[in-house]
Amino acid sequence: MNNLNKSLIDLIGNTPILKVESFDTGPCELYLKLENQNPGGSIKDRIGLSIIQEAEKSGELVAGGTIVEATAGNTGIGLALVAALKGYQLILVIPDKMSREKILHLEGLGAKVVITRSDVSKGHPEYYQDLAASIAEKTPNSFLANQFSNPANALAHKTTTGPEIWEQMNGDVDAVVTGVGSGGTAAGLAEYLKEQNPDLKMVIADPEGSVVADAVISGKYKYEGGSWFVEGIGEDFIPTNVNLEQLDDAVTVADSDAFGTVQKLLKKEGILAGSSSGTLINGAIKWCQKQTTPKKVVTFVCDTGNKYLSKAFNKSWLKDNGLVSMPQHNNLLDLISKRADKGEMVSVNSENTLLTAYTRMRGADVSQLPVMDDGILVGILDEEDLLMNVYQNESLFSESVESVMVSNLETLDVQSDEKQLYDVLANGKVAIMYDNESFMGFITKVDLINRYKSAFALN
Repeated sequence: MNNLNKSLIDLIGNTPILKVESFDTGPCELYLKLENQNPGGSIKDRIGLSIIQEAEKSGELVAGGTIVEATAGNTGIGLALVAALKGYQLILVIPDKMSREKILHLEGLGAKVVITRSDVSKGHPEYYQDLAASIAEKTPNSFLANQFSNPANALAHKTTTGPEIWEQMNGDVDAVVTGVGSGGTAAGLAEYLKEQNPDLKMVIADPEGSVVADAVISGKYKYEGGSWFVEGIGEDFIPTNVNLEQLDDAVTVADSDAFGTVQKLLKKEGILAGSSSGTLINGAIKWCQKQTTPKKVVTFVCDTGNKYLSKAFNKSWLKDNGLVSMPQHNNLLDLISKRADKGEMVSVNSENTLLTAYTRMRGADVSQLPVMDDGILVGILDEEDLLMNVYQNESLFSESVESVMVSNLETLDVQSDEKQLYDVLANGKVAIMYDNESFMGFITKVDLINRYKSAFALN
């Protein structure tokens, strides 16, 4: 009974370390500290607890107070978890590129979420940190957590993460690879671990477009409007927490490599990790491969991939954003997001009920279903038509798909030019695509827009 924990807070930290075997790490051994096993699912649980505890000690945060913070999501979840358990209100300012899963998690924990622009830099009133500061000024009895310069951030890692690594590795660790978001992880780890071993290397893995790698390597940086899809790390400035003199090396990682790494990590090691973990692990692998002598290297699974299922593990999203290589046919096949001939489309037959069709639509998150009888396309069922039909009389859900589907179909061949496709879509229709006699799938306005978005991303 003495081993029972009284609060979820007691489960923050003391995460395990796992040696990975499925990656080519050159002469080095690579170890992952599984921060995804914290109760809130990320390494940021540590700083959420530390920031709140230190603010309570100083009197900056009092009973009934409101915590305000700017966050890419995980610090917010760490704060929200502790705030909920301690009875504080929480307002979080989140850039609009963050995953929907994170936002829903935060709202579920009772936080008020304010979404702001991710395309503006520090100094702009809608920049997430500036907006959080403004909200804190206007909110009575509030405390601005300010993870980017709050000493409690680095303190969490100096007093917990660093000692855990040292103990778990029995003092035998040559390098630690981490990222810089707020900078607290790198600062706290460097301070503790270099006290134990002055020769230990602190290496930063940084997304392409961020300024941190350049600052570490050259001591200089210039933000040139770079952007990246990875969440939680990478910056357009150097946070106050960061002491560049503590950092020894840096590796830049492309988004495509980061997302590819988390997929391989799941397939080969069974670890469901977020996109920032992909950056750290890929960066650690690249650094390991450059070494000429054996070294023991530690990096992190920063958070769980459950928060990124709609992005990092969604083939369509990866494709639309130019993050995965797909076979190119150089015709309209390249615009079909789900192929009927490959079994990727959900379908119904004409005798199915409208309720069955609607359930499949919701489950697959689509607005149109092909109606297939004996493998032949006989119609299309549109969500709008279905709902308009049953709205006044729900009993009509028992009617057949045939009663609502559109059977007078206009089709295009995959060899048609994009102008023909545009004309179909401009008329408010879905393009029904065939390759000779074979039904291949649909192309919608969304698919064409994603084609344009992908082109911009690649440029």
